[in-house]
Amino acid sequence: MTTTAAPSEAALQDAAAQLRHAEINQAPVAPLTELLPGLTAAQAYAIQRINIEARVAAGDPIVGHKIGLTARAMQELLGVTEPDYGHLLASMSYGSGETVDAGALCAPRVEPEIAFRLHTAITGPGVTAADVLAATEAVAPALEIVDSRIADWKITLADTIADNASSAAVVVGEWVPVARVGSVPDVAVELEINGEVVATGTGADVLGHPAEAVAWLANALAPFGVTLQPGQTILPGACTAAPFVKSGDSVVARFAAIGDVAVIFR
Repeated sequence: MTTTAAPSEAALQDAAAQLRHAEINQAPVAPLTELLPGLTAAQAYAIQRINIEARVAAGDPIVGHKIGLTARAMQELLGVTEPDYGHLLASMSYGSGETVDAGALCAPRVEPEIAFRLHTAITGPGVTAADVLAATEAVAPALEIVDSRIADWKITLADTIADNASSAAVVVGEWVPVARVGSVPDVAVELEINGEVVATGTGADVLGHPAEAVAWLANALAPFGVTLQPGQTILPGACTAAPFVKSGDSVVARFAAIGDVAVIFR
């Protein structure tokens, strides 16, 4: 039986450089799993951290976290049984109604999400959804702009993990105290593109409850000594499918009991 040698540190650095070049130049690359056969999730997270740490060192601080692959359909498509995560940086953050340059992205899509903001830090392991809700200050309507630096979105789990969980930007609306929202899983959302409803869903489409996703994240980050901090934006996962968008599109997500969030692509 043959085994695949673990990639060297130089190989991981090279893979990270390819992803960063692809992002800067809007020039998607072939799947990293073709470049590095047998690439594991742990190795992919190491590639992700190389690029995130470089951007933080250059003055782009971490302002939150995102969770991906919370929909069962996507997990089945990639053959996985749990979500993945990425980082949100200051340069990725927009307010509702702002304009995003679609030409600066490779193949963007949008996902409506119920963003969380904590009032108390959470550290795993052993965090539950109830712990998350007790520590949550507010939720907000959000649109995550996802983008793959892998050509044609031809991704495996390791590819998307290395690519910062395919995150590009986040647009966040007004924060609402979580006590005013009622049952978060029952929050319904309509996603509109150019005035047409293209997808619908609820908070329950995110692991049954978005707080379950946030709890998973806290526990997944625990081995790295990372704590979810008050004030950070946490995206728990998409409530609907993620349609592609292009220059000229106007997107609005309307969340019952929370409000609307909008973005325009130029």
